[in-house]
Amino acid sequence: MNEVLAIGLQAMQGDMARLEQVGMNLANALTPGYKAGLSVQGASGASFASHFGAAASALDAASLASAVTPHTVTPHTVTTQYLSDTRPATLKLTGEALDVALAGPGYFEVMTGQGPAYTRSGSFRVDGQGRLVTTQGHAVMGAGGEIVLKSPSPTIDASGAITSSPSADAQVLGRLRVVQFEAGAQLTPLGDNLLAAGPAISSLQGDAVQVRQGFVENSNVNPAREMTNLIQTMRHFESMQKVVQTYDDMLGNAIRKLGEN
Repeated sequence: MNEVLAIGLQAMQGDMARLEQVGMNLANALTPGYKAGLSVQGASGASFASHFGAAASALDAASLASAVTPHTVTPHTVTTQYLSDTRPATLKLTGEALDVALAGPGYFEVMTGQGPAYTRSGSFRVDGQGRLVTTQGHAVMGAGGEIVLKSPSPTIDASGAITSSPSADAQVLGRLRVVQFEAGAQLTPLGDNLLAAGPAISSLQGDAVQVRQGFVENSNVNPAREMTNLIQTMRHFESMQKVVQTYDDMLGNAIRKLGEN
């Protein structure tokens, strides 16, 4: 494939990946615990900054988790890096006893049919077996396994300990398992606001766990920034499309003139 056409195709494929990610962010702007995603061609900071400008300066390596997906465009190899902005968002008061939010770092562990998964969304409920589960029915894991409640209105303290009542001698029914990934770890989205188990998982203990009962964490998507990214990406795609079309016309004219001679 001609070099110029390959470069144009590479750029447009990167724009399409970014448009897909922007659409996903906007669709989840009101999803509790959702973390905004970014899609960048290449892994360099220069590539990141060139596409997101001032918005990129607010993000550092410690607040990003990544998943890298390479694909090939002959004669170039294109790497699209999907980054997740893991910074905590604001909390919203719901007053519901089974709604919990993390005011600091970490993820709740839940058990799915494919194994353990992790989420920041703390909108929980009690199923028919008395287990604490997510809205999708996945069991919420505690330090000792599944959490079974005796009351639909337990008390959950800042450390994640769940008791049947706020009294000092109340029975402890379980303790929410809150884990943390290594900074910059590559995480795999599973859908339903869940992440697959990643490398270097460690449990948070003591004051590092900051659970807030009666709250849910808002999405950290910034709709205004996403709309700006949408417009910038669309304009870049259109520009590259014109470059490819102009070059193709020039090539066609050259071939016709050679044929006439």
